[in-house]
Amino acid sequence: MVNPRYSASLSRTQGRSGFSIIFRHPARQDEANGKPGVRVRRGLGTRDEAEAERLRNELNVLLGGPEYHDPAARAEAERRFDPRVVDIFFDKMVPEETDFAALREAVIALPESGSDGYRRVLFLGTTGAGKTTLVRQLLGTDPANERFPSTSTAKTTIHDTEIVLAEGGWRAVVTFASSDEVREHLNECISAAVLAAANKADDAKVLRHLLNHVNQRFRFNYVLGNGPAVVPRCSDFDDDDEESEGEVDLPSEEERDVIDVAGTTEMLGRTVEKMHKFARRLGNELRAELGVRGDDERVAEELFEEELDNLLRDDEEFHQVTDALMEEIEKRFDLLPPGKVRKTRQSWPIAWSGEWPVEERAEFIGSISRFSSNYAPLFGRLLTPLVNGVRVAGPFTPTWNRSELPKLVLLDGEGLGHTPTSSSAVSTTVSRRIETADAVLLVDSATQPMQAAPLAAMQEVVMTGNARKLIMAFTHFDEVKGDNLPNASAKVQHVLASAENVLAAFGEDLGSYAERALRQRLESARFFFADIHQPLSDATVSGRRTISQFRKLLEAVDAVIERPEPAKARPVYDKMSLVLAIRAAADAFHEAWRPRLGLEFKPGFAKEHWTRVKALSRRLAMGWYDEYDTLRPIADLHTELKKRIYVFAQKPLRWQGPKPADNQKQECFHAFAENLSPRLLKVCTRRMWRERTAQWWDAYRKRGTRSTFVRARIIGDAIYKPAAPVPDVTPSPDHNEFLRQVITEVEKAADETGSVLE
Repeated sequence: MVNPRYSASLSRTQGRSGFSIIFRHPARQDEANGKPGVRVRRGLGTRDEAEAERLRNELNVLLGGPEYHDPAARAEAERRFDPRVVDIFFDKMVPEETDFAALREAVIALPESGSDGYRRVLFLGTTGAGKTTLVRQLLGTDPANERFPSTSTAKTTIHDTEIVLAEGGWRAVVTFASSDEVREHLNECISAAVLAAANKADDAKVLRHLLNHVNQRFRFNYVLGNGPAVVPRCSDFDDDDEESEGEVDLPSEEERDVIDVAGTTEMLGRTVEKMHKFARRLGNELRAELGVRGDDERVAEELFEEELDNLLRDDEEFHQVTDALMEEIEKRFDLLPPGKVRKTRQSWPIAWSGEWPVEERAEFIGSISRFSSNYAPLFGRLLTPLVNGVRVAGPFTPTWNRSELPKLVLLDGEGLGHTPTSSSAVSTTVSRRIETADAVLLVDSATQPMQAAPLAAMQEVVMTGNARKLIMAFTHFDEVKGDNLPNASAKVQHVLASAENVLAAFGEDLGSYAERALRQRLESARFFFADIHQPLSDATVSGRRTISQFRKLLEAVDAVIERPEPAKARPVYDKMSLVLAIRAAADAFHEAWRPRLGLEFKPGFAKEHWTRVKALSRRLAMGWYDEYDTLRPIADLHTELKKRIYVFAQKPLRWQGPKPADNQKQECFHAFAENLSPRLLKVCTRRMWRERTAQWWDAYRKRGTRSTFVRARIIGDAIYKPAAPVPDVTPSPDHNEFLRQVITEVEKAADETGSVLE
């Protein structure tokens, strides 16, 4: 007899592939509470009701038969049941990881560094600095008619973009975030919208929370449209005075057949109403239950927010809202341009690829824009937020250099963001990409002093021994103005003086060789760009100057060389000093994280909101990412270790062999740092994440009174402390193992780069 809790039900999917099936899985744990019975919803791929009922009955046999609740029973199930039912039941019983970079590589292989003269250029810069605009200039794409890659003053590039300048036709491959990841971001948006409704927000604010994830990566309004016009007109401005950028892109006949934009808008309006109903039904009762009293108001509000989220995720209507929105999202995949589509067993696309003849550039740009555009008239038809990587290849040529096709691979990604302190670590993804790039182009605005994020990027480049790759591009040079700046030369000196001021801090923090390396790059590899938001022309002085800077930039990329042969001299280091450096790194990591978790109070460090900490714990528990927004524990520990050991490396006890010159010492230190960085990252990733998945799950699943504090305790004491213990006089297995592993990697790096540890 089938347990009612584990019996399947059918749901009619409107206008698409027919029936879906919904059930609780007896052999998979619910991520929220760690108990068996995770809710599953999958499409059956049929509109025939009799066939759907037959598939449901077969699934009920699997649900009710304990002998099938083991992945090893799949072979037997495949002999007895429909393959669709087997795929649905056994999906995710064994965790699977998708290598999205490998999927893209299989379709368009990136040229090897140096192969046939190719160079890989990694673009880094804060949001709005203009790095993607620089990419446009190197590609020669029209900013008005092609809009590729997309730009704006806010966060625009939210996925990896890899562009190969190559002869031949146009090619593209796109990879998509998993359905589980998209669903979870959607769940977080719905929860935030209900919370806004519970706090008496108007429809406009509720809709904004519903369609825009707080970290700005998943902007569902790109996919679903902006919804009903609930945003009031600002009385200070008249929208009718806005200049149109040209003809509005109206939906094609094919798009209208697949997507009912008006119907989606109505649905979003009804969903906003449901957010208010959730708030009334669950929120009012919960507030009364918790109560708010005097000094306890902040604590009670935080508890209210988390308990409301828990109640929502236990509510079947909440999941029905998510199901309906996911169905609308999936409809947009029916508009994929012609090409090859690779899907999961449950028909969720994981990759798409296409090819076009060289003369069909407009068709290529139009097709790829569906995956990368942020053009407002296309909202409701775009797939941009669902994409995690785009790779294209074709004969892109700068408009100012039509006679020559630069042999470049351009690597663009998410902006560094505007972080409050220079101690903020760049992501581990950026660290890995720096290792594989031939040149790192750091883009910053010439109109303001360097902010924390580009400084952190410069620090990362130096600490990993890659200073020779660094090229600095100062944009918005046309906006550098002042009574004391009568000409371009004066403006250049003004920008350089501002940059040089911040480099002194590197000498204090990372040692004189770090400052020396950066000053060398600032002197020999810095460029200034004006008016790059529009086509450049050599008919103007400014245009000629910027075109000249672009050509010199390409020469600088070609001039980046492999690391020179090391000097014969060998630095000798004291292992005891290394132990002190490791201790300082671990100590600095905990000093920063304990106040962020709310376990201690420390001036200058704010406690992170519980939603961000919970989101971090979920992503690490699920194995999706090693960070959430600016919460980057692995990158933070990696950075602290690199920093302390980089400073340690500049202070050898002595040198074996002939005394080296300063430039030889610098190369020796950087070769050691470059070899060591990826080794340390593996240690940090293993200790902080891979070996502690169970603890991350435990932290994520905590709920109820004081669960926020309990979660913080688990992360701080059960994960961070044993993962990166601060060495002290009391021996312990954790302390000894952490020290041993780091020292072992340092010894390997020293041995491979000609250094000695004694």
